[in-house]
Amino acid sequence: MTAFSSIKQGLGEALAFADGNDDGAQVHQVTVPDVDVAAIRASTGLSQGAFARSIGVARGTLLNWEQGRRRPTGPAQVLLAMIARKPSLVSELLR
Repeated sequence: MTAFSSIKQGLGEALAFADGNDDGAQVHQVTVPDVDVAAIRASTGLSQGAFARSIGVARGTLLNWEQGRRRPTGPAQVLLAMIARKPSLVSELLR
């Protein structure tokens, strides 16, 4: 199977699934755990400002997460879950 035909088949399956036809569809559910942002930041040893800069968010956003006024979602939640497992991740990748 060529790359083109594989991509074409995948797109066809995605469109069929979007239209409600899930015959033969392989659905992958990914769950991201809730994160304790303050504990994750503490595990890195970084200040709030340094941690916020290292993950590309405003310090105010980080404060809201740490104080429970807001919750990280989407890519931010995934990144924080990864940092929770390996606190040195950001510094290793962005050196």
